[in-house]
Amino acid sequence: MDIQASKIELAKMILDLEDSKLIEKVRKLITKEKRDFYDELTEDQKLEVQYGIEQLDRGERISWEDLKKKLP
Repeated sequence: MDIQASKIELAKMILDLEDSKLIEKVRKLITKEKRDFYDELTEDQKLEVQYGIEQLDRGERISWEDLKKKLP
């Protein structure tokens, strides 16, 4: 079954549901899957990510090969 057929089948199954608790579980599952990991980071972690992006924008980077040489 291709992806479109699977989505249609799933939509039909959801439309047939009468259990509000199960509908809520499906909604939460779909919503959780769509979240970006960034939203789950702490403010400090987000600042570190932003700092890293700024470093890259300034050209402050090293190659993977150079980093591996520095690791024990």
